[in-house]
Amino acid sequence: MRILVVSDSHGNDSMLFRAHQQAGPVDAVIHTGDGEQDAQLLEETLGETVLRVAGNCDHGSSAPRELQITLAGRRILITHGDRYLVKSGLERLLSHGKQLGAEVILFGHTHLALTEQRDDILLLNPGTLWGRAPFLSYGILELSPHQISATIHQLE
Repeated sequence: MRILVVSDSHGNDSMLFRAHQQAGPVDAVIHTGDGEQDAQLLEETLGETVLRVAGNCDHGSSAPRELQITLAGRRILITHGDRYLVKSGLERLLSHGKQLGAEVILFGHTHLALTEQRDDILLLNPGTLWGRAPFLSYGILELSPHQISATIHQLE
């Protein structure tokens, strides 16, 4: 299963659409917050579900702040990350993910792309699609019964 993971589009829906196009065929799209309305627009345009959580800048959003899902038999935690103070380190987020039995944690908030394996959990922050950032990026998460992998891609 090939999944497009995006975050922190902050109203730049054109960058979100560009990331979707650049990513090529995907089986699912996940937005980790601060652009929940962008995710909704993408969903309406594509006619496909975009899994999403609300970030700290998604004021008035009805999206959940956190989701626990299973895709391709893998347990995934999706959160924006601000409630776990990810700008100060990943320990709180990692601890929460462990308690939930997550194999993958998807988050945003820092605007810094990251893919890292810690304690048998794959952490993926796809970075940001916010136009003012020096490095615009998205992530591709690949899930199979035998492997979990993630890559970061710069938006062209």
